[in-house]
Amino acid sequence: MRFKRVTTLGLAVFLSVSAPLPGAISHAAAPAAQTGAPTAPAAQIGVPTAVPLENADDYALFLKEKFGISFPAVVTKGAFISAVADAFALVPSSEAARFGGPDASGEYGPAVAALYERGILSSGSVQAESTLSAVGAVQLALKAAGLKELAYTYPEAKVKRALAKLNLSVGTVGFRGAQELAAAVDTGLLPEPFYGDVRPKAAASSSLAATLLGKALEAKGLYKRYLGYTTDADIFVKLNDAYRTSDIIKSPELQAVVDEALERNLVTGYNLKDSRFDANFIDSLSLVYGHADLTHAIQLIGLLRSEGIAAKVQLEPKTSAFIYLKEWGDPGVSDLYEVVQIDNGNYIEYAKEYDLAFEFENAADKARFNDIVLAYAKKNSEDQSGLIAGSWWQPLYYSMTELTDYRLIANNKIQKGYYYAQSFSLKEKSADVANGFKQIDPTVDVIRYDFWADAPFYRYLNGEST
Repeated sequence: MRFKRVTTLGLAVFLSVSAPLPGAISHAAAPAAQTGAPTAPAAQIGVPTAVPLENADDYALFLKEKFGISFPAVVTKGAFISAVADAFALVPSSEAARFGGPDASGEYGPAVAALYERGILSSGSVQAESTLSAVGAVQLALKAAGLKELAYTYPEAKVKRALAKLNLSVGTVGFRGAQELAAAVDTGLLPEPFYGDVRPKAAASSSLAATLLGKALEAKGLYKRYLGYTTDADIFVKLNDAYRTSDIIKSPELQAVVDEALERNLVTGYNLKDSRFDANFIDSLSLVYGHADLTHAIQLIGLLRSEGIAAKVQLEPKTSAFIYLKEWGDPGVSDLYEVVQIDNGNYIEYAKEYDLAFEFENAADKARFNDIVLAYAKKNSEDQSGLIAGSWWQPLYYSMTELTDYRLIANNKIQKGYYYAQSFSLKEKSADVANGFKQIDPTVDVIRYDFWADAPFYRYLNGEST
C-alpha cells in the first residue's frame, strides 16, 4: 500500500506549481473518465535485435552539440590540438603558458601549452598549421585518453601482432610510435573501420579525427554514460542492478535551502540528483522520463522494444522531497523513503525515485515516444486496462529541444559539488521560485532555464487533474 501511494504521488510532488499541490488525496481520486482508449500509431514495426554502435557521425554530432567542435575536410595539427584542449577542458597553468617555442603565441598557443604540460605533446613545437597525419592523430589521442603507460609496456612481439592488422611494420613509425599504435588497436581507441586510414604520411580525415577524440573522451569517462540499449539482452539485469544499488540522495547544504522553501510553501516539492549519473546525451536526440516504480521502467523499455525503438538507456537516481501531511496518518517506515517531522506536525518525505534518460537513434523515434506513452503509459480512468504497470495520470518526460505537442516550462536549480536540487515550475512562476531560494540563502546561485515537457504534466502544473 505504501509503495502504491508513493508511485502515484511521486511524479508531481517534487515540483513547484502555481496551483495547490494535488497531494495524495487528489491523486488517489479518479478524475472524470475519458471515453475511448488512446491507440498506438498505425505502423508495421519490427522488434530491433542488433545493438547499434557509435560511429564517426555520432562522435561528430556529440562534439558539435557539446563543444561546438567541427572538423573541416583538411584537419590541421593546431585544430586537433585545440579540439582536444576544448573537449577535455584543459588550460595551461600560468607557468606553462609562458613556455617558449614557435607555437607559444597565436590562437593555438594556450592549447599547445596545456597539452605539453600534461605530457600529451612531447614538444612545444608542433607546426600547428601543417596537416594532421593519421598516425599523429592516433598517437595524440592515445595520450589524451591516458593510455600511454599501457602502450609502453608492449614488447616487440605484441607490437608486431597489433600492427599486422594495420599492415604496418615497426620500422615505419619507430618502436615507441609503434607501441602507441598497437595499444590504440588493442584498446579499441582506433576502431577497425579506420585501420586502412593509418598509413605513413596519410592525412587524418575529419571522420578519423572526430572518432579518435570521441574515443579518448570515452576512455576518460567524459562521453555519454549509459547502462546499455533497449535492445540489449541483459538490459533488465543492468536496470535492476542500477536501481537496487541506488540510495536516497542527501546533500545537507542544498536541503537546508530547499527544505526551508518547502516549509514556507514557496515550492510544493523538489528533487535531488547526483550529476555523476547524468547521461550526458545529445540534446537533439534525447529526453528524460521520471518515475518511481522499477516494474514500470522495465515494462517501458519492453514497450519501446516492441515498438521497434532502439535507444541508449541511463538510470539516473533521484530523490523526490515533498510535504507529507499529518492527517494522512503515520508515514511508516520503508527502504523506499525517509521522513522528517517539522514544527507544524507535518513531515518532509524523501522518496527514492529515478529518471530514465533515453538517447534515440533518430529524431523520428524521439518524436514517436510521446504517442507511445500516451497510448500505453498514461492513465485516463481509474480502471483503465491496456496500460503498462504503474502508469500515472500525469506522466513526466521532457526534452531540452522543442517537440510538437510538448509545452515550455522552467527549471530552478541549485548545485553544490556533484549534487543538485531542482524544482520545476511554469515559466511565469520561475522568478518567484528563484527569488524564494535567494531569500533563504542569498549566497546560492540559482540556475534557471526553459525546456519542453509533455502536455499532461504541463496541465498538472496548471492545476488540472489529468
